[in-house]
Amino acid sequence: MTLPHTIIPVPAQVELAGAGSFAITAATRIVVDAGSDEAAWIGEHLAGILRPATGHPLPVSADADAAGGTIALRIDPGNEALGEEGYALTISPDSVRLAASRPAGLFRGVQTLRQLLPAQVESEQSVTVRGPWTLPAGVIVDRPRFAWRGAMLDVARHFFTVHEVKQYIDALALYKINVLHLHLSDDQGWRIEITSRPRLAQVGGSTQVGGGPGGFYTQAEYAEIVRYAQERYITVVPEIDMPGHTNAALTAYPELSCGRRPPEPYTGIEVGFSALCVDREDTYAFVDDVIRELAAITPGPYLHVGGDEVETLSHDDYARFIERVQEIVDRHGKRMVGWEEVGKAALRRTTLVQQWKGDSAAAAVRHGARLILSPASKVYLDMKYTPDTEIGLDWAGLVEVRDAYDWDPAAFLQGVGEADVIGVEAPLWTETVKNLTAAYYLAFPRLPAVAELGWSPASARDWESFRLRLAAHAPRWHLLGINYYRSPQVPWER
Repeated sequence: MTLPHTIIPVPAQVELAGAGSFAITAATRIVVDAGSDEAAWIGEHLAGILRPATGHPLPVSADADAAGGTIALRIDPGNEALGEEGYALTISPDSVRLAASRPAGLFRGVQTLRQLLPAQVESEQSVTVRGPWTLPAGVIVDRPRFAWRGAMLDVARHFFTVHEVKQYIDALALYKINVLHLHLSDDQGWRIEITSRPRLAQVGGSTQVGGGPGGFYTQAEYAEIVRYAQERYITVVPEIDMPGHTNAALTAYPELSCGRRPPEPYTGIEVGFSALCVDREDTYAFVDDVIRELAAITPGPYLHVGGDEVETLSHDDYARFIERVQEIVDRHGKRMVGWEEVGKAALRRTTLVQQWKGDSAAAAVRHGARLILSPASKVYLDMKYTPDTEIGLDWAGLVEVRDAYDWDPAAFLQGVGEADVIGVEAPLWTETVKNLTAAYYLAFPRLPAVAELGWSPASARDWESFRLRLAAHAPRWHLLGINYYRSPQVPWER
């Protein structure tokens, strides 16, 4: 099977000419809209990708002249058909024109342009002898199927530094992922500074699975992560898991526990044993402090409150807690997101429900909520590929690349259609994941599969095409320092 391109996610419409190309040379310029700081930044981002490998200067300027060896990046608000993240890319032998109605679309189009070039473009040093640097002539018109295309990184079980999170963000951006869900608290660690409750980070942040040193982000460090993601048009959604998965918080503030004895620091991986004392007003003052401070440093519209695997509360106590927390989140100007168990409570239509283990999330749809689909048996990136995978878990089964790719979110749950689904998300829980190299190994090549699932129209997706396109990305990953699993389902280059 001969492929006309190796773009992931596969675009909605691709018409490559089959002959002719645009060559990036020492004379090539990048032209952006005058007066648009975002277009200028995206132009510099593109130049920053291309300069090291090509050795070309690639100046970026605001110029109306887009002819004669230029790559023109244009924002046209009047082209509403492209939506928030769509783009149109036209390549001819003498110029490249990339247009979008919003800056996010322009950035997504740059990732497509990047993937049309040889993998060596990812090199951090000049490899001009491997040129020419050519883009095939043709037209691509593209926009996403789902608005939410997410990846979750659990930094609570094992802590990841700001630099590591930034590296993960760069990998997400390449595949048009637009949500980074940060799991910031759990039984094993609390990872965000709350100035009104300083012991959360000082005490709760001092542990992790296996007894390591843990760690936490200051609010300035968290803001740095958020800014970095924003520059790549990725929304950070912070999660503070409650009322369960709270042992790290309770070690810092034991009075929030209903237990008679102060909780001990926990470094294991069992779940379901901890909970906030939902009958105490002090608990809601604590929740308000945390949500207020987190909302103030999170520019995105969402806050995730967890709500999963609570085994110590009655149905009524749990529902009452979620409803009060939903009110607190709303009061601080954010939309609540929760794992599918929150569907036991009376939810507002603005709340999002994240499915992960079964079909109970479908009940929330009947009350007007929309779903994020994260079925563990399909897209939990911490599941092993095979029984012999050295890291990962297998409680939801083994998840090979095709398992992650070959399903349809609009037909996955009975009674849930495409309009009920806001998108998909691939969580990476880190009970067994100690560093970024291990995280990459579990995420790649399954994360690009989920990215295509969320972006591409169902009619454009095809497993045989995908596995061949995926194989062509391995040289790119080598240059980017992305570790990956060489699945036998993919015909990797030798």
